[in-house]
Amino acid sequence: MIEALDVSLSRLVARMLPGDRRAAGVGIGTELAQLRPYEIGDDVRHIDAAATARTGQTHVRLHVPERALTTWIVLDVSPSMAFGTAARLKADVAEGVALVFGRLGVRRAGSVGLIAFGAGEPRVLPPRGSKPAMVALRRVLAEGVALDGGHDPDALSDGLRRVARLARQPGLVVVLSDFRDQRAWERPLGSLRVRHSVLAVEIADPREAELPAVGQLALVDPETGARIEVNTSSRRVRRRFADLERERREGVARELRRLRIDHITLSTESDWLLALGRHLR
Repeated sequence: MIEALDVSLSRLVARMLPGDRRAAGVGIGTELAQLRPYEIGDDVRHIDAAATARTGQTHVRLHVPERALTTWIVLDVSPSMAFGTAARLKADVAEGVALVFGRLGVRRAGSVGLIAFGAGEPRVLPPRGSKPAMVALRRVLAEGVALDGGHDPDALSDGLRRVARLARQPGLVVVLSDFRDQRAWERPLGSLRVRHSVLAVEIADPREAELPAVGQLALVDPETGARIEVNTSSRRVRRRFADLERERREGVARELRRLRIDHITLSTESDWLLALGRHLR
């Protein structure tokens, strides 16, 4: 599955990343740079049989090397990510997606960096390649999410601005968040889109979309710690809750479309890996 996603992600990045990503010189790649006569010391694996037969002289093919891609994972570890009423928590889905993009990121000599926001000062892992990148990523994921209360609503925007400062070369930025109680992220995300390929992965739980009719219910906001009581037996209350949540999600989707950010929503109740693969295809 990871191998199939690697091809799909390469096409996605090529389509979304602005500008020409060709590296200087020649090397291992897929695009032809030069066809010239063979010289002593050339790799015999690069001999072009067709050109050799046509000219009667041994020729070699030289290709434009593929530039190693740096992947930045912007991970939401705020308290709301610990919510989940289906098969898993939202944090579980985010962890799985982060590991997938981590493995994809280190392929083809790439590197992976991480910014985890929502639990005080953002945690920053500089880009690394191969095994060190995956070890560091797993270590941060094992720390889990923040405790309830005290969430900074500007955490996502601050994390995106930090990526913009650190990511000097064009690359891939994957934002993993439920986009709940986050504000002012539109401008820094739009700025990232100018130089980088950006993928927004919104993670949701079905219970966030509607209230069950279970009578008097006490609810606690994990982001602020605020506690309220509602009568879920009221059809008007349930309808109002569903309307507000639908408007919020439509607003997030509308803003991402305006910014021309590729957007996918993954649910805790479904096969998130299958859904991710279908979207990247």
